Amino acid sequence: MRIQSLLLTIVAAGMLLSACSNSENKSMNDNPLFSESTLPFHAPNFDKIKPEHYRPAFKEGMKRELEEIEEIASNQAAPTFENTIVAMEKSGRLLERTSSVFYNLTSAHTNDKIQEIQKEMAPKLAAHSDNILLNGDLYERVKTLYDKRDELDLTKAEKKLLEDTHREFVRAGAQLSQDEQKRMREINERLSSLTTEFQENLLAITKERSVLVKDKEQLDGLSDDRITAAQEAAAEQDKEGYLLTISNTTRVPVLKQLNNRDLRERVWKASANRGIGENGGIDNRPLILEIVKLRAERAELLGYPNHAAYKLDPQTTKTPENALDMLKDLIPPVINNTNEEKAAIKEMMEEDGIKDDVKPWDWNYYAEKVRQAKYNIDQSKVRPYFELDRVLKDGVFYTMNKLFGITFEERNDLPVYHPDVRTFNVYDKNGEQIAIFYADYFERDSKRGGAWMNSYVSQSHLLDRKPVIVNVLNIPKPAEGEPALISFDNVTTLFHEMGHAVHGMFSDVKYPSQSGTSVPRDFVEFPSTFEEDWAIQQKVLKNYAVHYETGEQIPQDLLDRVIEASNFNQGFDTQEYLAATMLDMEWHLLGTNEIPDNVQAFENKALAKYNLDMEAVPPRYKSPYFAHTFSGGYSANYYSYIWSEVLAADAFAYMQENGGLKRENGNRFREHILSQGGSDEAMELYKAFRGQEPEVKHLLERRGLDTQ
Repeated sequence: MRIQSLLLTIVAAGMLLSACSNSENKSMNDNPLFSESTLPFHAPNFDKIKPEHYRPAFKEGMKRELEEIEEIASNQAAPTFENTIVAMEKSGRLLERTSSVFYNLTSAHTNDKIQEIQKEMAPKLAAHSDNILLNGDLYERVKTLYDKRDELDLTKAEKKLLEDTHREFVRAGAQLSQDEQKRMREINERLSSLTTEFQENLLAITKERSVLVKDKEQLDGLSDDRITAAQEAAAEQDKEGYLLTISNTTRVPVLKQLNNRDLRERVWKASANRGIGENGGIDNRPLILEIVKLRAERAELLGYPNHAAYKLDPQTTKTPENALDMLKDLIPPVINNTNEEKAAIKEMMEEDGIKDDVKPWDWNYYAEKVRQAKYNIDQSKVRPYFELDRVLKDGVFYTMNKLFGITFEERNDLPVYHPDVRTFNVYDKNGEQIAIFYADYFERDSKRGGAWMNSYVSQSHLLDRKPVIVNVLNIPKPAEGEPALISFDNVTTLFHEMGHAVHGMFSDVKYPSQSGTSVPRDFVEFPSTFEEDWAIQQKVLKNYAVHYETGEQIPQDLLDRVIEASNFNQGFDTQEYLAATMLDMEWHLLGTNEIPDNVQAFENKALAKYNLDMEAVPPRYKSPYFAHTFSGGYSANYYSYIWSEVLAADAFAYMQENGGLKRENGNRFREHILSQGGSDEAMELYKAFRGQEPEVKHLLERRGLDTQ
């Protein structure tokens, strides 16, 4: 059902309206959102779309869709797949078009006007969804078809679409009493407002918690280009000095380079103490407690013991118990590796005359020193071999060509929403254009943290649509005139997000609700994580790891050490991820009568429960800035990254056993995984590709974890 895709877009991006202005009442003919874009592949008219266009387009989009839904629901003809399910798939085009542009910008390039609209639209769109999914006449038509689904002459994809649509109605409360449905509506509207407020706060917190450094000497260890960028960041906010911005996660990248321990502590605390109202700042804790309670109440209304059970029911893991079993099996080997890493860091600190315990602001700084000593790698000597454009074209695009035969051709004629955004035509192996790809890589104040893929247009044979896809990252922008030399973490992120992109670009399905990444949350990260490992394959590395000034290829011995060092610090990396995962799960295993009143005390107890309460390794996200779980679409689903990595590691190992980077392997992956979207059960797709279910051992090997 097409509303599911729309809601996923809204939930993943977050949500926001106020009184109409005169400009909003202009003729529909003056609003570019009211008509299909005439640009190639219906790409958005960013040069024509203004903030004042969104309100009337949302309002009219909801009105039109409800009229279309009412026509379906009141149809006097007996329900058929065509006049009910397919009709719903075709409905809501204006609303979907408006939402796809608007909610991409709320994450990638927002402003005060967009945030105002986002806040107002959140409860309105939640109510709109309920108006469809709690429509009794519509549900009866869907249920009639569902009850006789085995008697209908449906393809496998059509049967799954019918089953998914029925499940969506049931999970929305279609079988509840009128009083229960009324309460469900209230919960959904309130949750939409709370999660929107949480997301809005995160953007403000990023600015609130930035660290201003007055004395340049304190920045010892940072490269000249990073110091210049920090100075420019301060100037942009009319401040004197150097501004160190706080990133998405608890760990801040500059902690690797800063030699001044006091400044490292200051930066780390600015990051880790976000959203707790420190010194009168923004406090997200009341939002968390209300969100968790309302989610638990909604789950109980629907017959689930908790929100985690509700969320995992349609996933490949099915139950929280299955997910927890997998996660708990990983914890002992991870802790063993973390303790070994901690001992090495402690020894390095003592060599510097520091007798103190390892603190979280020490870990990444000294881990980098251990990495340099163990593998003789100086990051300042490595970064010149990772120039952004070279990595993109001769690394990412090269790999996509070798695997799938596709090519990328940059174009400069399409309007974009920010000058940093680039656009590319994507051509298949037969020369046919299959997609348009947008690349938005540099960080800015108007963009939320992290990296992601979105679709401006999703592929669908029913609607005769080809995909328009965007990848968004947060790479530090170089100073004016300087090359964009990036970290190896950003290299792998480029490959990761392209994995999402090809999942959207290779989609070959009929129905929009099954397009591209419309798959279970714990399957969606599989294709993207799978692509990461190509970044460290010798053949690929040699093609893109070239010095930006001399053109010389990275020396073989340095290349070998870069590859070997890629598994270093995996204990820390995995433990901070597992800590955040367990926080997410523990918050959502609570019943309505179990909600705590102290966020930090609950966090401490949850981490201790799994022996993940090591001071030096805090969670990747603490609750007050955990966007995935409190404003994104990953509540009780943050485990999905590690579950998807199980699939990715197994799939990559399988490819290596069968010749590695070659077209035959890529074609198989494309045929069975990337082109299928949500047209079949996720694990059935995987088994069709792999021939069996995945083995966890390949994940441990991928992360270099000792299982003994």
